[in-house]
Amino acid sequence: MHQLTAHQFIRVIMKAGSIRKAAEELAITSTALNRRVLALEEELGVPIFERLPRGVRLSTAGELLLGYLSNQAADLERLKSQLADLSGERRGHVSIACSQALIPFFMPEQIGRYRREHPGVTFAVRLRDRAAAEAALVEHAADIALIFEPIRLSEVQILSSVRQRIHAVMSTDHPLAAEKVVRLRDCGAYPIGLPTASYGVRHLIDVALVQSSVRLRMVLESDNFDFLRRYPSQEQLISFQIPIGLPDSDHAEGVTSRPVDARDIPDGRLYLCQLRGRTLPVAAAKFAALLEGVLETRYGADA
Repeated sequence: MHQLTAHQFIRVIMKAGSIRKAAEELAITSTALNRRVLALEEELGVPIFERLPRGVRLSTAGELLLGYLSNQAADLERLKSQLADLSGERRGHVSIACSQALIPFFMPEQIGRYRREHPGVTFAVRLRDRAAAEAALVEHAADIALIFEPIRLSEVQILSSVRQRIHAVMSTDHPLAAEKVVRLRDCGAYPIGLPTASYGVRHLIDVALVQSSVRLRMVLESDNFDFLRRYPSQEQLISFQIPIGLPDSDHAEGVTSRPVDARDIPDGRLYLCQLRGRTLPVAAAKFAALLEGVLETRYGADA
C-alpha cells in the first residue's frame, strides 16, 4: 500500500466510481484506501471526491489535482528517458492506444523493429476505439494514439495522417474475387458482415449508404475485426477492413480482399496523434517518429 501513489489510487477510484470497488481492484481494504483519501483531502484542505449515495466522483478540486499529478508523472517519465539517452542506452516506456486494425500486423511489426534496436524500452498497447483513444491521450494514459476516422477533440495534435481505402474481404473463391476493384452495389448481392457503429469503417460505410440507393443485407455484426476478417472463409459473406489491418500476403487463411471503388466509399484517414502541447518522453517521441516514417513510406502521408 505504501508504494501506491496518489496519482494511481485517485485514477482507480475515479474509474471504479466507488472506494470499495477500487479497493477490490487494488487488492487492499476499503478502510485503508479511504484513509489515504481522507489524509490527502486533509493535507489539501478540500475534498477531492464528492460522496454520492452509490459511490463517489471527482470534485472540481479532484479534477485539478489529477491533471497536476498526470503532468508530474509524464514529466518524470520524460526526464528518465532523457537521462537514459545521456548514457547512450535508450530506456523508457511507451504507452499506445490504437484501433483494432493496428493490432494483428502493424503494431507487432513496428514494436519488434524498435525493440531490436532499443531492448531497454517497454511498451503498453491498449485496444481503444476512437473516443477512448482520444480520452487516453487527454488523461495521459497514452503517449500516442493511432486512430481511424474521425478525430473530434481539439486537444489532439495530429502528427501524421494517411489515406486508407476501404477493402471488401471475401473468400478466395468468391465471385467478386476476380475483380480488381469492387462496387458497393455488387457487394449488396451477398450477405454482409459489419463492425459495430462505434468504429470508423462502419461510419464511412453508413455515410456512403445514406448518400446512395445501395442496400446492404447485414447478417453479421461484431466489434472484433479479426473475427470479421476471418469469417468470410466460412461462407460467401463480405466484410470490410482497411489495408493496414490486412496481411501482406493475399489469400491468407482462405480469404482475400479487393478495394471498394472510391466513388462509392471515399477513402478514410488513419491518424497518428498525441496530446496537443505535450512534450513526449524521448522513447515515445522516437517511436512516434519511426511510425511517421513507416506510414509515409507505405501509404504517403497527407498531413
